[in-house]
Amino acid sequence: MDKLVVIINGSGGVGKDTVCDAAAAFWKTRNISSITPILRVAVSAGWDGVKTPASRRFLSELKQSCTEFNDFPFRYCTEQLAAFRESDEQLMFVHIREPEEIARFREAAGEDCRTLLVTRPAMEQARGALGNRSDDGVSEYAYDRIFVNDGPLDELPDKVHRFFADWLNNAQ
Repeated sequence: MDKLVVIINGSGGVGKDTVCDAAAAFWKTRNISSITPILRVAVSAGWDGVKTPASRRFLSELKQSCTEFNDFPFRYCTEQLAAFRESDEQLMFVHIREPEEIARFREAAGEDCRTLLVTRPAMEQARGALGNRSDDGVSEYAYDRIFVNDGPLDELPDKVHRFFADWLNNAQ
């Protein structure tokens, strides 16, 4: 497979971006999030960039409102997908939290799309701990694979390389 789109999810602090950064050491990657365009709106509305339970709830509700109003987050992701397909990048990570949005983007992305849950047993949040449907619904999707981020940081690049090399080689 020349290109792979990976919808990536996991509780806060489990190392999703660290996994993406490790993959970028081996492949050309694009790393986006469905919340990115919402963050700009949130800053305009006075959000200071600090992720607290209250701000996470605000971002989740703002994303839901923008989705219902004009599908802004989904449109952003599909625009990024089109740019990825035209590029020489090999892996595209798309951070999406909500199970229904994961399913919808996966359908739009087609055959070269997989879903991944990153877990880190020492950092897992109690279910419902953050008080918003986006963060608290992470485990409510049947992911293609789970990446357990449980080893030393210096071993992560090799673990990520083995994981994605296998996926790229066997995802025909």
